[in-house]
Amino acid sequence: MGFVKYAPAEEQNRFISLLAKTAMDGAIRQQIKNAARLFNEKDISKMPKTFRKEFRTQGCTAHVRKRKSGKHTWNYEIRYRRNGYDIQVSANSLDEAKRKFVEKLNNAEKYLKRDPSDTAIPTAFDGFAGYFFENFYKRKVAAETLRVALNQYKNHILPHFEGVPLKKITPAKCQSLIDELANSGKGKTSDDVFTTLNLIFKAAVKHGLITNNPMDMVFHQKHAQEHGKALTKDEEKRLLAETAGTPYQFIFALALYTGLRPNEYKTAYTDGSFIIANNSKRKNGKAELKKIPITPMLKPYLSDLKEFRFTRLEQIRNKFNKILPGHKLYDLRTTFYTRCQECGVLPAARDEFVGHSLGALGNAYTDLSDEFLLAEGEKLVY
Repeated sequence: MGFVKYAPAEEQNRFISLLAKTAMDGAIRQQIKNAARLFNEKDISKMPKTFRKEFRTQGCTAHVRKRKSGKHTWNYEIRYRRNGYDIQVSANSLDEAKRKFVEKLNNAEKYLKRDPSDTAIPTAFDGFAGYFFENFYKRKVAAETLRVALNQYKNHILPHFEGVPLKKITPAKCQSLIDELANSGKGKTSDDVFTTLNLIFKAAVKHGLITNNPMDMVFHQKHAQEHGKALTKDEEKRLLAETAGTPYQFIFALALYTGLRPNEYKTAYTDGSFIIANNSKRKNGKAELKKIPITPMLKPYLSDLKEFRFTRLEQIRNKFNKILPGHKLYDLRTTFYTRCQECGVLPAARDEFVGHSLGALGNAYTDLSDEFLLAEGEKLVY
């Protein structure tokens, strides 16, 4: 017969029952029944301590193959390949094959090279997720992106999976969370949670903690993203008038007349005739600054300002939503882009202001002068 897997003691009854039902020949059923007890507690007690723990609790399995070696003799081959082990033995009796397997296993344990950090990798979902965020995810994304992801994890993902071992999480368990978010109208959150879970489980597969990513079987239809809607000029005036005398007025003026993304506000500062800020959409950790001219629309709000002060983004968003509940904060960026078009700002300058990529060729060969950018910025008057 071909290779058969042999599970730890707690899985043997289910294993035997399943295969016994499908076996047609009584001799084969007996062979399977005997084989499933390949390693009893006495055998396991002779194994190295580290391996013994994995064998009992981590679902580790060995494989045995019984092959005819003569007219009245058989050969037994036992194989185990996992977690850095690669052990294969054979003998003409099952007892001798087991003895050789345990002996070889103990010798392998002495020379097996393990990364000391591997022992610290958690196997519960919440522990591994924290390990993933701290050691990998935070290196690849901006601080604001990490903050948002951690908040979503705390509010939506952790309550759903807290305390559950990675190996016990099924596609159905993941699907129920995605469906719950989508059905409650949180389409964007369901998109983000789907992506985050996929990354966490991919990392768990790479670490050898699970074999398959349960998200591979989860159905998720990405929600239709709404495009930004520009403020009317009357709405602009209302936003600035109702925040007069507060720090919010400058923040909203900066957003309206520079087109900065909300997560870029706090990076802004002045340099001569320009506002300098981080371009948060550059990938692979590459830092890039963008320059936006201090336009005639923005100048009045900078005249008496010695330094930029920003409140938390949540507070800025809440203030904005109270004044213009029919809009979202990102609409200020859409408004700037729209006004640039209305005022005749050339596309190359407009895209430079908002931090859009010009494509590989455009980025490589385009270097717009400060004079050109300032001249285009002067057009933004309405």
